[in-house]
Amino acid sequence: MARAIWKGAISFGLVHIPVSLKTAVRSERIDFDWLDKRSMERVGYKRINKVTGKDIDKAEVVKGVEYEKGRYVVISEEEIRKARPEATQTIDIFSFVEAGEIPLQHLDTPYYLSPDKRGGKVYALLRETLASTAKVALATVVLHTRQHLALIRPLDGALVLMTLRWPDEVRGVDSLELGTEVKDVKLDKKERDMAKRLVEDMSGPWSPDQYHDAFRDTIMELVAEKAKRGKIAKVRKGDGGKGEKGADILDLTELLKRSLAGKGKGAQPSKKPAAKKTRKAS
Repeated sequence: MARAIWKGAISFGLVHIPVSLKTAVRSERIDFDWLDKRSMERVGYKRINKVTGKDIDKAEVVKGVEYEKGRYVVISEEEIRKARPEATQTIDIFSFVEAGEIPLQHLDTPYYLSPDKRGGKVYALLRETLASTAKVALATVVLHTRQHLALIRPLDGALVLMTLRWPDEVRGVDSLELGTEVKDVKLDKKERDMAKRLVEDMSGPWSPDQYHDAFRDTIMELVAEKAKRGKIAKVRKGDGGKGEKGADILDLTELLKRSLAGKGKGAQPSKKPAAKKTRKAS
C-alpha cells in the first residue's frame, strides 16, 4: 500500500472531507552513480567559481535571480522563506468546471485521495456528484512548501488529485507558428479514407502490461548478468553530510444547506486562487 505523503481535508463551503494524499506514480528511471574507478568510491560534486575555476566554500554561495542578461538580484534565505506560501492542511476547492475544459498540457502530477477517519460518506458524495455532473473541482493546495493549482476528479471508486501547471508556465499552441500548409490543407476523400482504415487496422485495447521501457529492461538484465558472474564492486560510503488530526465530520445535510443558503457566511472559497507572491527587483 502506498504511504500517505500528506494528510488534511478537502474543503468547500462548510464541508470538510478528511483525506490522505498518496502518490499515484513512481519513477522507474535508472540512476547511474559516479564512481572513482581506482577505488570504487562515490564521486560527488564540487562548488567551483565558473570564471576562475577555483573551489568555493559553501558559506560564500548565495542565491540570485537573473534580472537582465548577465545581471543578477541576490535573494537571501530569509526572503525566500518569507515568500513561501503558508503550509495548510486543506485542499481548498474554489470552483467546479466541465471536465473537458482543462487542456492536456496543463496536467502535471497525479495523486490518489483516500478518505481518512470518518470521511467515507462525504468522500463518496463528492465522487458521485462529480461523476454525475461531468465536472471536476478546481482547488489550491500547498505541497512541499509550494502552492499548486489542482483538479479533483473521480476515477472508478476513488478520487484523484492532479496538480496543474500555472497558466503562465504553459506555452500556447500558437507558439508553434503553424503555416497555411498545415492549417488550410485540403485532403481528398481517398486520403481520409485510407488514413482512417490504417487507424482502424492498428487499433486495439489499452494493454499496459504489454508496454515496457526497453532501455531500463536491457540495463537491468545486464546488471543481473554481471552480478551473477560476481562482477560486483563494494562501494564505500563517505560521511554524508506528529500526525495531523483529521477534521470532525458534522451533520452533512446541515453543512450543505448552510453552504448553499449563506455561501458559508463569508467562508465560501474565493472564485480565484490566491495570486502567487512575486517581488519586483529594484
